[in-house]
Amino acid sequence: MRELKTGERIPVEAGGEAVVVRELGRGGQGIVYLVRYDSREYALKWYFVSRIKNPRAFRENLRRNIEDGAPDGGRQFIWPLFLTEQKKNGAFGYLMRLAPAGYDSFTDIYNGYRWEKPAVKGRPARKIKVKFASLDGMISAAINIVKAFRSLHLAGKSYQDLNDGGFFINTKTGEVLVCDCDNVAADGENFGIGGMPGFMAPEVVRGIARPGVLTDRYSLAVVLFKLFFRGDPLEGSKVLQCVVMTEENDLIHYGRNPVFVYDPEDASNRPVHGVHDNVIKLWQIYPDFIRQAFTLSFTYGIQEPNSRIIEKNWIQMLIQLKLDIIHCTCGKTAFASAFEQRGSHALVCRNCQSVIYTMGVKDFEVPLHSGTKLYRCLTEKNNDDFETVTGMVMENRLKKGLFGVKNMSSHPWTAVFPDQSVREVEPGKAVPIWKGLEIDFGDNIKANILL
Repeated sequence: MRELKTGERIPVEAGGEAVVVRELGRGGQGIVYLVRYDSREYALKWYFVSRIKNPRAFRENLRRNIEDGAPDGGRQFIWPLFLTEQKKNGAFGYLMRLAPAGYDSFTDIYNGYRWEKPAVKGRPARKIKVKFASLDGMISAAINIVKAFRSLHLAGKSYQDLNDGGFFINTKTGEVLVCDCDNVAADGENFGIGGMPGFMAPEVVRGIARPGVLTDRYSLAVVLFKLFFRGDPLEGSKVLQCVVMTEENDLIHYGRNPVFVYDPEDASNRPVHGVHDNVIKLWQIYPDFIRQAFTLSFTYGIQEPNSRIIEKNWIQMLIQLKLDIIHCTCGKTAFASAFEQRGSHALVCRNCQSVIYTMGVKDFEVPLHSGTKLYRCLTEKNNDDFETVTGMVMENRLKKGLFGVKNMSSHPWTAVFPDQSVREVEPGKAVPIWKGLEIDFGDNIKANILL
């Protein structure tokens, strides 16, 4: 394939021409250019057509995806928008929107840094640290990744090439953009893409299954594991014994005989100190229900594709994980599992001995520390919005040490006190955190203060 030159004009099927400005990057399938089309800037992916198994079918699949549009309105996807006309030699590409400023690639987040090109030619590139601004932001990113793939699967499509290069993430807010969407196809269809080693489901590695929704779910678990634990779920002592990861070794360790690094019944592939320190340290920090989810994903879920965790269940667990984050007044930030349990539901900070009560609502148990936020997914029926705040735990301005839950929604709540008296809690008002208090958020969604 001939590479495109600056200023070259590429005809677009929808009409007009895209003008090449400069190269943005390149990969195994082709080169991505910055182009100007219809008075706006886009990214153009220009293919190495010789590397596509069936260019005609691949192009028609791209056309269908453009016609269908991105799932869920496209908010979380950098989706194909326009096909270019095909040249005589078969070369073609497609236009997509550019990733906005403020987003970093998952790869850079995983590595912890990115290289910034110098503004002045001849000067060295700068190594810039890349990390989440907060634990809350990282969990929000995980939820957003899962929500994106839920919407894709509900649309009857599968991604098929899920890997760490497929996301841009805002490390402050946790907002996610899924890119490289040209391999997306209707579930059950495949156009030659198998996936990236380490992310592919074992049955795809072995060549006994084609990529689809079930294999996406395996790859999704790998992405989440890498996000949380900064390591590979199948790379431990057993894999390290291979000096070079050849195709045959990949087939053995990721296809024929994959062993989870924390498999409870097989210790042959445990993480190695000095090599997998992130995994060793972080595995101990996360609560049991998250560790159990990954253990299921990489033991039973390896063998039984139909038993892999579905997106709805991941979202519920990750929302609980986000709610489990406690910001104690002494400055300690940790998951609830790091706090001492007192009685059935109360928690005690090991640093300052502050007591933290909990609230039971729906299937969640929410620690009520200063600044705890309640979201629409908690206070409204059939809702998984974990971003819109509808309530917050705040200290009474007049009575220090007395905390309450402030109504930040647009409609009143009903509070039932321990003596069975009832009080309406208007938006902007608060109800104290008392043992035995019940809050009715409406639609029969009720919360109880647990001690």
